[in-house]
Amino acid sequence: MADIKRYPFVRHLRADETTHVRLVRNGTVLRATTGGSFWFRPLSSALSELPVDDQEVPLVVHGRTSDFQDLAAQLTVTFRFSEPALAAGRIDFGIDPVSGRWRGAPMAQVQTLLSEAAQQHVIEAVAGLELVAALTAGVPVVREAVREGLVGDARLVGTGLEVVDVRVVALTPEPDVEKALRTTTREQLQQEADRATYERRAVAVERERAIAENELANQIELARREEQLVAQRGANERRRAQEAAAADEVAVRAEVARTRETQRAAAEGIAATGVARAEAESARVAAYRDAEPGVLMALALQELAGQLPEVGTLVLSPDVVTTALARLGASTEVRSQR
Repeated sequence: MADIKRYPFVRHLRADETTHVRLVRNGTVLRATTGGSFWFRPLSSALSELPVDDQEVPLVVHGRTSDFQDLAAQLTVTFRFSEPALAAGRIDFGIDPVSGRWRGAPMAQVQTLLSEAAQQHVIEAVAGLELVAALTAGVPVVREAVREGLVGDARLVGTGLEVVDVRVVALTPEPDVEKALRTTTREQLQQEADRATYERRAVAVERERAIAENELANQIELARREEQLVAQRGANERRRAQEAAAADEVAVRAEVARTRETQRAAAEGIAATGVARAEAESARVAAYRDAEPGVLMALALQELAGQLPEVGTLVLSPDVVTTALARLGASTEVRSQR
């Protein structure tokens, strides 16, 4: 907004560097400057002010897709007044010489002009697209269609407008249609999530099965090795028992052979002893055969005395002595007769 200072009978206007102002008196343009200042008389002057910097206007326009669904396009159009004098002649940018404010709403007129121009291009852009295709890939199509259409629009060019850029903020269907699409998409996403959950569970089950199989294989391998260990221990025990039995057999055989040798030696010793005793007995008998009876009696008494217990006192009666002498005399006679 221009800065206007009041003085007696005159006013002074000072504009910003991005503002174009014009001074018209009696239909004649006296001053037209951007970012300038000048003096004027408020009673005989007409002033207009318009910005020459880039302006952005948000627009919401509607179109219908090929499947007869309404689609709202939210746009942001960036423009500027490339020819301020032409724009000031087509649109009322007049300002109050006292306050410096616009008398009307020129920017609203510009917004309506851009909205009407963009409306046609959005309708043409989305008419050949189905709703889903427009929502998924329609943004660049709509943006290019609107930008090219506004840049080449004769009415905008004749108004002194230059479209710098067009941005599509969003393409939105009707609320109930959007809700239905969201429901479908939500169901699909839920199905994908469920499938991912099932796949994750299946992978977990498969991994658990693999772990169980691995543990079972380890147990089987351990059992097989334990069986081999038991068999090896049994074989070792059998071998040890066989070796012990063989050693015992050898020891028994050696003991039997030793016993037999001992018994045979003992038998031979006994036989030799018997022979020696027999020979000694024969020699003794032969010696006794030629001995005198008195000698034999003495030997017998000596032998008998050796077998009798110890006698402390011996008492001989006359009867015993008489009988013994009688027997001794009888045996002497018999031997003499022989």
